Amino acid sequence: MTVSETLDITAAQDHGPVTAEEILARVRAAAPLLRERSEEIERTRRLPDDVARLLRDTGAFRVALPKAWGGPELTFAQQCEVIESLSYGDAAAGWCAMIGMDTWIYAGYLDERVAEGMRSDKDAITAGLIFPTGRAERVPGGYRVTGRWPFGSGVSHADWVVGGCIVHRDGEPEPGPDGAPVNWRLMMARREDFELVDTWHTTGLAGSGSMDYRATDLFVPEERSFDFTRPRGSGPYSAPDAFLSNVPGVPLGVARAALDHVRALAADRVEKTTGLAWQDSYRVQTAIGEAEMELAAARYAVYGTLDELWDRLVSGARPTPDQQVSAALARVNAFRTARSIVTRLADLVGTASIYRTSPLDRWVRDLHTMCQHILAQEQIVQSAGAHLLGGTPQAPFPLGLRG
Repeated sequence: MTVSETLDITAAQDHGPVTAEEILARVRAAAPLLRERSEEIERTRRLPDDVARLLRDTGAFRVALPKAWGGPELTFAQQCEVIESLSYGDAAAGWCAMIGMDTWIYAGYLDERVAEGMRSDKDAITAGLIFPTGRAERVPGGYRVTGRWPFGSGVSHADWVVGGCIVHRDGEPEPGPDGAPVNWRLMMARREDFELVDTWHTTGLAGSGSMDYRATDLFVPEERSFDFTRPRGSGPYSAPDAFLSNVPGVPLGVARAALDHVRALAADRVEKTTGLAWQDSYRVQTAIGEAEMELAAARYAVYGTLDELWDRLVSGARPTPDQQVSAALARVNAFRTARSIVTRLADLVGTASIYRTSPLDRWVRDLHTMCQHILAQEQIVQSAGAHLLGGTPQAPFPLGLRG
């Protein structure tokens, strides 16, 4: 019996739009089933097909579908909570869901006719790298695309794949809009149009299947390409960093899972040297108290800034520099705090945490890997400080800056 059959979930598209409350209930019910499959997910280095179906059936991939298009239109904070709940079950599943739910944010940059055609499958999954490592040569009606892109998280079960490209005309890079030195556009095509390259042999997040993918001379029509810095519409989903709102849900969910795991272990453990119960150990009590304190602060920073951004954007106003920076820094802090907490919990548990049979081993490795992502790197912190001081951010895009 598959996990979908065990959960008894009917595919969301079979009964129309679902609410945020229904989606959250489904992902919370799915979390323990994902936990049971974590070893298999890691071993196979991708999500098994029935696990990918389970994620679809929760409605997780339709969370950014606007109400005007028949979707639930979850807020930034609600989207993050969906990912946090799935990551509590399995980090790789949460990571793939976080990437895959960008379909409807991307669709907002496409021609309305194209987006309307995509809406026949409200639970469509998208994968791919937005950074321009590919090349798109202008031809009549569109582009001829050639390139190889890394970090295709969830690409093996995706419906649509995007790849960032530098546009060329007659063999030369063409300038971008508003005087940009190059024209950076995203190309969208069906998954079967790309070749997958099995490169994903990693320390952590093995189950995300974040392998390379490539294309050679692939024709992409003009209407399936878009400039990610120039949205077609308005509203919160048109913000250039809208697709980043759910990202901190992954480390927050993993840290919560690790804390609950160690708290459960503490009920039966004693200090080997003194025979003192962990529940009465000052050392253990302090370690758990500090971890809970730090996680709560990191979590409230994430959700507080997401709510502020959403409210500001819904009102039609642009976020202030402080609001943009606060959201970006809260993301970085969520990654770093989660890694610190789980590493210290592994130290607390000791040698038992180094065995593959311990989920702490996997959580430590998963967090180490996800903290290498660009969104958790020092240049985001530098860019935040530079933006506040009127300097030059090295990574403006994750701050929601278009230029």
